[in-house]
Amino acid sequence: MRRIRTIAAVALASVGLTVALTATTSAPAAAAPGAVTWSDDFNGAAGTAPDASKWRYDIGGSGWGNNELQYYTSSTRNAALDGNGNLVITARRENPSGYSCWYGSCQYTSARLLTANTFTQAYGRFEARIKIPRGQGIWPAFWMLGNDIATNPWPNSGEIDIMENIGREPSTVHGSLHGPGYSGGNPLTGQTSLPGGQALADAFHTYAVDWAPDSITWYLDGVAYSRKTPADAAGKRWVFDHPFFMIMNVAVGGNWPGSPDGSTVFPQTMVIDYVRVQAWDNGGGGTGGQIVGYGNKCVDVASANTANGTPIQLWTCNGTAAQNWTWNADGSVRALGKCLDVTAGSTANGARVQLYDCNGTGAQRWVFTSTGDIVNPQANKCLDATGVSSADGTPLQIWDCTGGANQKWRR
Repeated sequence: MRRIRTIAAVALASVGLTVALTATTSAPAAAAPGAVTWSDDFNGAAGTAPDASKWRYDIGGSGWGNNELQYYTSSTRNAALDGNGNLVITARRENPSGYSCWYGSCQYTSARLLTANTFTQAYGRFEARIKIPRGQGIWPAFWMLGNDIATNPWPNSGEIDIMENIGREPSTVHGSLHGPGYSGGNPLTGQTSLPGGQALADAFHTYAVDWAPDSITWYLDGVAYSRKTPADAAGKRWVFDHPFFMIMNVAVGGNWPGSPDGSTVFPQTMVIDYVRVQAWDNGGGGTGGQIVGYGNKCVDVASANTANGTPIQLWTCNGTAAQNWTWNADGSVRALGKCLDVTAGSTANGARVQLYDCNGTGAQRWVFTSTGDIVNPQANKCLDATGVSSADGTPLQIWDCTGGANQKWRR
């Protein structure tokens, strides 16, 4: 896409398709979707704001690195439920509060919602059913950014565009990746178009990606139209190996779509029926084995005790059931009939990891990354051998992901 993403607020905070599936140089593993880990069906009274426990707002008229013309607000005039199970993001030609934009007095308002402080996940299926707006200069998007953007500035933190459309291409959806050396106007990108000049804005369509450690695949209405792998980065760094958060917005104007003209009608709405995220099923689902970490020691249930609260520790690998872990479609990791659990659901550094009855909470969801981290997405922290020790009995905890050897694991 012909733009750059600068995220000021984030840094602080079946139809027929014309399909050309992108060729790859290797056969990537499929990202088989597992259990639903997050969803919003937008049920609520008409005119109410979206669920604040799930969505936050980016605010302002800085141009967002793309010379966009809108001012993003948190007003229900720009983002509200419609009472029929939809979220409606509305771009308006107005400036009721005298907002200032980079070019002077703002001409347009809209909304940009994100999950940066409420939900992130690495890998899985990310999907939304959307009826997009239309018109020259209108730029709807459903996309994701790496959760480390505040400390690892874009594009190094990564960007996954699940759906982008610009008004002058009413039939075409674009799906792209931005990373170091392939960003702005030179992303890894693919697109597909509805046949016969059908406009995407005429009906709801489902936009999704399946994200695995070694591939990302885009779908329109369940039909794959593009796939990218690390090989497509041509030796540049593949940065899609850590949790991302979601964003939905309607931009007005900007470097890529250009400005609205006399043909553009306002207001324009993006209507979202649902957003749904599923875990990535890495093929565990009942297959068990050891998890080996620092000092070639194994993740172990202390004394093979099945009581709730039993500490999880490092211990010399011995092939017992206390070291036999299964990776499941719901994101849980299990041994002795119970789950790997962060004590009290804590997200703090140093929170100990224990064995506990499986309950489906975020404290029991784990992602094994392509770089050997075991991440708890709820906390955005890594499974860690306390004190950088490999002694038998070393307790395991969660800690900020550092890339240290005491946070690297293999199966």
